[in-house]
Amino acid sequence: MKVLLYPHSMEVGGSQLNAVQLAGAIRDRGHEVIVLSEAGPLVERVKKMALEHVELPLHRGRPSPKVVRMISHLVRQRDIDVVHGHEWPPIIEAFLGQALLHHTPVVVGTVMSMSVAPFLPRSVPLTVGTELIRQAATAAGHRRVMLLEPPVDTRADNPSVDGRSFRAERGVQPDEVLLAMVCRLVPDLKLEGLLSACDAVRELAVAGKPVRLMIVGDGRARDDVARRAADVNAAVGYEAVLLAGEMADPSPAYAAADVIIGQGGSALRGMAFAKPLVVIGEEGFSELLTPESTPTFLRQGWYGLGPGSLGTGVTALRLALSVLSVRPSCVASWGFLAAGWRRIDLV
Repeated sequence: MKVLLYPHSMEVGGSQLNAVQLAGAIRDRGHEVIVLSEAGPLVERVKKMALEHVELPLHRGRPSPKVVRMISHLVRQRDIDVVHGHEWPPIIEAFLGQALLHHTPVVVGTVMSMSVAPFLPRSVPLTVGTELIRQAATAAGHRRVMLLEPPVDTRADNPSVDGRSFRAERGVQPDEVLLAMVCRLVPDLKLEGLLSACDAVRELAVAGKPVRLMIVGDGRARDDVARRAADVNAAVGYEAVLLAGEMADPSPAYAAADVIIGQGGSALRGMAFAKPLVVIGEEGFSELLTPESTPTFLRQGWYGLGPGSLGTGVTALRLALSVLSVRPSCVASWGFLAAGWRRIDLV
């Protein structure tokens, strides 16, 4: 089978990273895979995986008539069987591209956003990231909707990865509790949690807890995050919040952390390293991952809105972190390992 796989961007982020990983897995099963995308940091990863890459123009409208024509041409020229678009612009462009063909390929869509765009064609088979979104898409008339939580490569991401050098290079002491957030620094979905984490670390540090927060990522909200980090560091008198920037492979940061704060694919990836997890969302949401909270996340996804069991906002996040940061060795997390879900006691 010949597959044309089209991520919505190639900046370092969960949906597009999953797309590239899936492209490699499909190729490893014996299929021919072409990755169609704009330029970006993840293109290097595509090339290292020895996947064929076709570049799109970086500056274009969405949906783009030029891209629709490119997809149509590639399908005819390479006799493509399946076009797999990730997020709504690639799905729409792939759908429009097939309308130009006599030999029509199968168009499949993956949506890892928090909702399915209402204008997506109901005939396109979809995979979505949460059970609630699957139910909503089915109720909206989509004919085939399957649940695919953000995948994790547990061969590369696992508790055996050594993060000690990452800590040492950044001056994090062995007795300090390192919290890590790995995400895009963007206003939508992410910024509220990033700023709340900075403020929670300030309160913990002022209370004398030996804690640091490592933020790994980049994006257009970086200046906002950097200002808040500088305010926190000035208030507590040491570099409590560290900005590591974007990492093509953030595995060392996950491995170095004592606790992960995150949502979506980042939360799942943190569990692959057997780390305690605080899931964050919007409208003040934060919640510890425990055996009791796991069913909620399996239903609604690794994200939330509004109050959790400890309340909302910085206070709730600080309360969750204070339990973990005082005695992390006594906290049990749930690790997502190759063998499935099982409980792991951290030592």
